[in-house]
Amino acid sequence: MASEVRTIALSGYYGFNNSGDEAVLVSILTALERASKEQGVPIEPIVLSGDPETTTKLYGVRAVHRMKPADIFQTLRSINGLISGGGSLLQDATSSKTIPYYVGILKLAQWLGKPTYIYAQGVGPVQKEMFFPMIRNAFQKSSYISVRDAESKALLGKMGLAQDLVQVVPDPVMGLRLPEERKLQANEDERGLPYVGVSVRYWNEDRSDLEQIASMLQKVMEKKQVHLRFLPFHGGADEEASTLLMKKLGNVKASGSAMSISPAYAHPLDMLAEVGRCQLLIGMRLHSLIYAASQRVPVLGISYDPKIDQFLNRLGDQAIGSTKELHAEQAAQAVLRTLDDLDGWREKHKAAIDRLIEEAERPAAEVIRLLGR
Repeated sequence: MASEVRTIALSGYYGFNNSGDEAVLVSILTALERASKEQGVPIEPIVLSGDPETTTKLYGVRAVHRMKPADIFQTLRSINGLISGGGSLLQDATSSKTIPYYVGILKLAQWLGKPTYIYAQGVGPVQKEMFFPMIRNAFQKSSYISVRDAESKALLGKMGLAQDLVQVVPDPVMGLRLPEERKLQANEDERGLPYVGVSVRYWNEDRSDLEQIASMLQKVMEKKQVHLRFLPFHGGADEEASTLLMKKLGNVKASGSAMSISPAYAHPLDMLAEVGRCQLLIGMRLHSLIYAASQRVPVLGISYDPKIDQFLNRLGDQAIGSTKELHAEQAAQAVLRTLDDLDGWREKHKAAIDRLIEEAERPAAEVIRLLGR
């Protein structure tokens, strides 16, 4: 039985040129591949994607369009199981359509008699309680449930889901590995300035958050010469936000510092390599922080969403500020202190990072075990 190829579909926010979510997909695919080899259970993944052609081209897997009902139905009817996750799929902060879509995929697979697996999801915020029974029902009928933080587990408990059904695991991207040939060795530019990664996104409509970040970075450069390397994790929007912030900073050469912006890479491993050569990363995007931590690059987070705080808590840290309140002078001092003691940061966080990396592939091992029965 175990020698038969098991086909498994993956439902998530895939195929939208978002480096963080694409990294989640790559992490899950590689973790499943490793687990399938270790357990002797051959698998064939099929990704529900917003851009199936690009997904197939980048990762060499089958993909179908996530918004074409006939393709979805045919796919789900033919599979041996469905993974829902990872990422922040079940939340209504960005749209009220998000939860019905992802729960709908789960319920269709269950209706077709297929086992479903919840993989390292970040659940919430869920502001409309009418979604509670919908989520609870789909999860209760799943064969395996894992979430990426204790807060997600607690929210599921509030929805009425038994807590012993839910496993807390790290974000899958903590297990993403960078091949040697992709590593960018230099962590200084040609002038010897240390690369400091900066990942920003649009959030406050009045851009007051970017104003405060610019003020913080100016104060850093008044005390230390650095090369700010802007890292757009979501192509287009993050490139615009990064460019706007660079304009706010003006001509930094006068202070002896420098700044540049990386390409908005299609493949997550290319962005992971960019992050890996930074000596420090200041990030709004959750996956910029996870990328950095997985490569043991010191991180300082700016929170726009509870998921940022939840990840930092797992590292034993707190955000240096938020989109609501960022004290530029205090945040700049935190940046300077960290730059002056990079090894100290790594030593302090080594145990937490080691644990997260080790635990990141537990869901894949469990899914393959259940598929192979």
